[in-house]
Amino acid sequence: MAVIGGVDEVVTSVRDAAAGSGRTVVGIAGAPGAGKSTLAARLVERLGAEAALLPMDGFHLPQRRLVDLGRRDRMGAPDTFDVPGFLHVLRRVRANDGAVPAPGFDRTVEEPVPDAIRIGPEHTVVVVEGNYLLLDSGGWEGAAGLLDVTFYVEVPRDVRLRRLIDRHVAFGKSPEAAEAWALGPDERNAELIAGTASRARHRVVLT
Repeated sequence: MAVIGGVDEVVTSVRDAAAGSGRTVVGIAGAPGAGKSTLAARLVERLGAEAALLPMDGFHLPQRRLVDLGRRDRMGAPDTFDVPGFLHVLRRVRANDGAVPAPGFDRTVEEPVPDAIRIGPEHTVVVVEGNYLLLDSGGWEGAAGLLDVTFYVEVPRDVRLRRLIDRHVAFGKSPEAAEAWALGPDERNAELIAGTASRARHRVVLT
């Protein structure tokens, strides 16, 4: 696994992988708060009109469904996503199957937004980012084989936890509830995701 340190090297790696290819699907994985969403957005910005962003967050199950399943108190765990729906969209993206709609995610209400994203035939690079792209269980094992080049993003644990707490507070949790969620469900997910790091082609170490 190659270790790289920033967006410039990620851009170079993606351009190398995309050379001569009809469409390149990039996977950026990592724990909550590691910075994968920021890195993915910067990568798409640097690549310009040829690139599109597909976040995994849009495939969260709706909160009402999570309540019915008894999983609302651990939203963000692997089984709180629409894994078949995600894989269906990813297969269409991989096949460059025309214009592909995908859901977005509204963090203010923590709900998916249907058809908020469009991946078009003109997008020769699609950057997919999410926690479980490299997971080998729960149905997620179908994702890695649909990705051409993969990156695992990590930061020091204290930085990651601080970011998570700040994010939860920004979207309405009290500081106490934010810390409890970051050290509880988020940290359990982070430990699971850390076990997938060795499956990435590149490791991105941020500060």
